[in-house]
Amino acid sequence: MPPSLLRRLPLILILASFALGAVFLRDYLSFDALAQNREALLAYRDAHYGLTAVVFAAAYFAIVALSLPGATIATLTGGFLFGLFPGVIFNILASGSGALAVFLAARAGLGAEVAARIAAKGGATARLLAGLQKNVWPALFTMRLIPAIPFFLSNLLPAFAGVGFVPFAVTTYLGIIPGALVFTSAGAGLAEVFAAGGSPDLGIIFTPAVLLPLFGLAALSALPAIIRAFTRKEA
Repeated sequence: MPPSLLRRLPLILILASFALGAVFLRDYLSFDALAQNREALLAYRDAHYGLTAVVFAAAYFAIVALSLPGATIATLTGGFLFGLFPGVIFNILASGSGALAVFLAARAGLGAEVAARIAAKGGATARLLAGLQKNVWPALFTMRLIPAIPFFLSNLLPAFAGVGFVPFAVTTYLGIIPGALVFTSAGAGLAEVFAAGGSPDLGIIFTPAVLLPLFGLAALSALPAIIRAFTRKEA
């Protein structure tokens, strides 16, 4: 196998699994599937708690690393099986590590090549990458705290922008904490939702009580970049 193809193989596998998962796995990684299997999952957790935690974390890691559908359901499942604590810890570690896997695969495979092509073409995407390169920490924290960009793309864009491993890892693990707390908490209350025959109200994340603190954290993380921009203009 040519070295260039070997380098790109991890990213090719991720993109292929993303496409296949969107078609074939959506029904299996859904709230209905969780509701139907809840008793079996709880029974297995009670009999093999440690193994259940390991298998859950590995499955969640695979979902994110392979960009499969179902990351939100996985977060809810973490809360359902393990409660807010340690469920949120399992969710953050698994999701963050999966994001790192996507980032490293993209950076090793096509990162520099794609970045050069985008820069040569110019346009909005080139400006976005340039801004990311100039304001790495504020931009990454903002992307994590306010997920306006899909999680999959927020793992790829920093790789294409040449962001370092440490900034990406730190902002990923810290930046996903608020959202993980909200969805893990919702998952911890699923027993009552199942008993009532309902579905979880994921719209909770769009309420002012959740959004306002997230926007506040995002504004705080972006403040250094804003100050630098005004300082350059005045100079």
